[in-house]
Amino acid sequence: MAGPRLDGPDGRAHAQGPHPALDRGRVARGVHRRRRVAGLVPVFVLARGTERNRVTHGARFESVSPPIVVQKYGGSSVATPAHLGRVADQVLQRRATGVRMVVVVSAMAETTDRLMAMARELADEPDRRELDMLVTAGERISMALLALAIRARGVEAVSLTGSQSGILTTASHSRARIMEVRPFRIQDELERDRVVIVAGYQGVSYQREVTTLGRGGSDTTAVALTAALGAEVCEICSDVDGVWSADPRQVPRAQRIDRLDWDLMHEMAASGARVLHAEAVRHARKRGIAIYARQTGGQGSGTWVRRDLDVSREAVAVTRRRRVVRLSFGMDQAESTFDWCERCGGSWVRLDLEDRGGRAVLSLDDAVSEVAVPPGVDATMASTVTGVGHVFVDRPMATVEARQALEAASIPVTNAWCTGPAAHFVVPLEASTRASCVLHEHLGLDVGRP
Repeated sequence: MAGPRLDGPDGRAHAQGPHPALDRGRVARGVHRRRRVAGLVPVFVLARGTERNRVTHGARFESVSPPIVVQKYGGSSVATPAHLGRVADQVLQRRATGVRMVVVVSAMAETTDRLMAMARELADEPDRRELDMLVTAGERISMALLALAIRARGVEAVSLTGSQSGILTTASHSRARIMEVRPFRIQDELERDRVVIVAGYQGVSYQREVTTLGRGGSDTTAVALTAALGAEVCEICSDVDGVWSADPRQVPRAQRIDRLDWDLMHEMAASGARVLHAEAVRHARKRGIAIYARQTGGQGSGTWVRRDLDVSREAVAVTRRRRVVRLSFGMDQAESTFDWCERCGGSWVRLDLEDRGGRAVLSLDDAVSEVAVPPGVDATMASTVTGVGHVFVDRPMATVEARQALEAASIPVTNAWCTGPAAHFVVPLEASTRASCVLHEHLGLDVGRP
């Protein structure tokens, strides 16, 4: 069957250049639109048989193939063989609606942490390349077991690694970014009426090295494949029914949010909300991908994240980073401290310059909490709680009022700042749960819950 024709806004088909990691002869099977990001050119390729491509605007297609749905299952959803069996049943139930299925899986719960712990028993600062080779084994275990479970139910399935799926990345080990997706092998398997299981969190660099995408990388894998395959929707399945106004395990009066736009969801994810990863939301916003966050095996309503939705409430959520490492250092130690952070792979949360003594405070996520800090650098633990909503853009005093509400509840606020529609507050580690509840009530998010 002839593949679809993709014409750009200029009416001409776009040419595709070869890539050293792929067979040159297969390049003619897809076309793409290029976008330049940070000096690099990410390419999402439209494979044969695809009926829709959300990456390129103004495109025209001809196809009679069934639509594609991409699902992603996190570590808690594939934690045991019993969990994998339930996921297999859910995948086949979705497939029975007349769609072709591509399923992205994370490593089984705690597998990555166990592998990292073993590596640190052998080396104080493990080599990042070898770490990538090690931890990607977790996703390969999950993908193979899920493929076996689906096959045992009488449906053909095949498992593919990130490199087999055509996920090409930058060369930065442990925090690579997807630059190109060429899903030819996936498309071949879909045409054979197979369920395709893809290992999330991983890809291959231009130097043919295995790479990982950092925390939450499986979400990013799913969104990137949705764009490249022109899939109907990207479904992120976890142990929580959608996105909530706060972590319901910490804030009893939290409520589920029916729908969000990409900007607010990105702020929530970047500030500690764990249902979706910030990089995945950034990709979805850039590529025009609708995300449906839902509970694995549940019958709940979930949450839609997509373009230009009318979010009427001034405040939508409270998030938190429970553990933040705050490093205090002299300005003469700045370069060595930043180099240390680069080696450890910690994600920056905030950099502040203090007036007293010419010292700086660098806040990072807890990825570096178990690594010895450089000499002369003081490390303390804290938490950040964040209010997310357009109220912090529309009313500048809203940040001051939120801080006053926390301090009135005897919760000291070490620092506060705003980033777009979000206000962040540094609070003591032991007060983070109570601070989340206080801020949730102050923003009026308790309304509607008993």
